[in-house]
Amino acid sequence: MTTPTNNSENASAGPSTPGGIPHHPIAVIGGGLGGLTLARVLHVHGIRAAVFDLDASPDARTQGGMLDIHEESGQEALRAARLHDEFLAKVHPGGQSMRVLDKHARVLREEPDDGTGGRPEIDRGDLRALLLDSLPPGTVRWGAKVTAARPAGAGVHEVTLADGGMFTADVLIGADGAWSRVRPLLSSATPAYTGISFVELDLLDAEARHPEAARLIGGGMFFALGDHKGFLGHRETDGSLHIYTALRADEDWLSTIDFGDTATAKKALLAHFGDWAPALRQLVTDADGPLTARPIHALPIGHRWERVPGVTLLGDAAHLMSPFAGEGANLAMKDGSDLGLALARYAGDTEAALAAYEEALFPRSEATARDSAEGLEAIFNSRAPQPLLDMFAAFDTERA
Repeated sequence: MTTPTNNSENASAGPSTPGGIPHHPIAVIGGGLGGLTLARVLHVHGIRAAVFDLDASPDARTQGGMLDIHEESGQEALRAARLHDEFLAKVHPGGQSMRVLDKHARVLREEPDDGTGGRPEIDRGDLRALLLDSLPPGTVRWGAKVTAARPAGAGVHEVTLADGGMFTADVLIGADGAWSRVRPLLSSATPAYTGISFVELDLLDAEARHPEAARLIGGGMFFALGDHKGFLGHRETDGSLHIYTALRADEDWLSTIDFGDTATAKKALLAHFGDWAPALRQLVTDADGPLTARPIHALPIGHRWERVPGVTLLGDAAHLMSPFAGEGANLAMKDGSDLGLALARYAGDTEAALAAYEEALFPRSEATARDSAEGLEAIFNSRAPQPLLDMFAAFDTERA
């Protein structure tokens, strides 16, 4: 029987089982922001965890675009991880600015970044690197794709890897995203298509190569909305523009487009924006590199489960939602920090720790999932962008 791939540094493994399978007191499946935050908070409190990630290495794939990290969730998690000062040193100046346009490219709302907001922007890759660098060597087992997990008795679970390796864990935490292999231990729920499809694209070196697009997008977040569709985007720290074209579409719509042929894919996408401003259509025409299809899925609002000894979930594995509340990464990090603090606080009583964590997790994630669903309806609306503008106006009133 083989051990996990790239697992020569077995620092946090306990003794093997009688059958020779490696055993871990705490195993975290998934090395995203939530799983890494959990591992870091545990490390701060002198508790070791093993993190298993399917990527071959930390640099195996790009980590996506910019994230706004919220004071009450993501930043609170970073404080618990004792990384808040390092985070502030990596934020993107000007990234909290925002523009809202209609389909004719008329600017209807514009907010500058005056440095007083509580949601600074950071590159997802920079944030993940900050968390990774804060962990002891060997914490993350790369190239360890989980294919199954099953109860092994007395609250212990056995995990199988794609390379044939296996291990057991006293505490098994599913931080493995939308299509979690750990979730079936707790819940029969599966993500459902929300009715919204994204096609992602990039315009590289925007100031030099795409100056008109750079002026259109501005320095931070960007929305151009109408007719149940739109362009959402932001400026990246490397000077590129990352754009999401989005529209209500049948679940199989993306599968009808040949994304291996970029010119054909652009033409198919632009067919849905025929009466939009030329400056907005040009974002697609001038995009650099291939386009990326991304259907948007979500778990049911209020997803929860009965307490099962020795196992729990965090992040998208627990509460996958559409991105229209801007809380996915923040919630995952908050989940990770809360779970780490609970395991430290209830040392020696794992079930008390998991129960306390889930008691806070469920209502928080339900409220945010509801906000996300409402945000989707506001953005993809026949009256758009007016419902989004109304939401922002309501926020202004609450803050006044």
